[in-house]
Amino acid sequence: MTATAQIAAARVNGIPLHAPGELLDQESLRQRACTELLRQQAQQKGLLAQDDAPGIDGAISAGASNAIEQLLERELPIPEPSQDACRRYHEAHPAAHARGERAQLRHVLFAVTPGVDVKQLRLRAEALLIELRCADDGGARFAQAAAQWSNCPSGQQGGELGWLTRADCAPEFAREVFGSAEIGVLARLVHSRFGLHVVEVVAREQGQQPSFEQVRQAIALTLRQRAWVNALRQYLQLLAGAAVVEGVALDAAGTPLVQ
Repeated sequence: MTATAQIAAARVNGIPLHAPGELLDQESLRQRACTELLRQQAQQKGLLAQDDAPGIDGAISAGASNAIEQLLERELPIPEPSQDACRRYHEAHPAAHARGERAQLRHVLFAVTPGVDVKQLRLRAEALLIELRCADDGGARFAQAAAQWSNCPSGQQGGELGWLTRADCAPEFAREVFGSAEIGVLARLVHSRFGLHVVEVVAREQGQQPSFEQVRQAIALTLRQRAWVNALRQYLQLLAGAAVVEGVALDAAGTPLVQ
């Protein structure tokens, strides 16, 4: 059965997550299921009217969105990170907040689009990653692969993205590429909201390293966000454990998927 195949409707406590006959991949279903778990919990806590309509088309009402925000603010209090925790993070990630850091990049993008078989897409991307890491031809094979496989317009220029900074990239892409000294084809696929990337770092400019005091607030924000994500994941697991969830595998979610 493919990633988009469904035999029975996906539901949370009897509430359907999609229209009859609608086919969705598991990631989309997990996103809707997590949102529906929170919407129902907001109703149970008296934060949302009982007649609020569920988001069968993937969208929820403005009232539900506000109620979920109130619910999470109440249920997930996150303490301020200590100075020691911030300093440990700074010491462990010395390049994470480099100023002026740039990288010259090429990539091959395997876009994740509705209906795509994500498992097969990943296998194809991983096979190409191994091939390009083993290539010793001065980059010619990478350019050919980009022209053949990449779903990015840069494929016609050999995958060239030019010199980029963190601010030029999606945050999840930047986290994988910047803050290290790696040169060449990265040993892992880079996941972003656009899909799976085989990335080559052609050159780097490391930039300047700020002092701890200069980046303490940014580090504290990073640690708070990490703590919030972990707390949300645990909270969703508790809600899922107390609910009747059909047709969607919430255990497979690597991160909380909430609209």
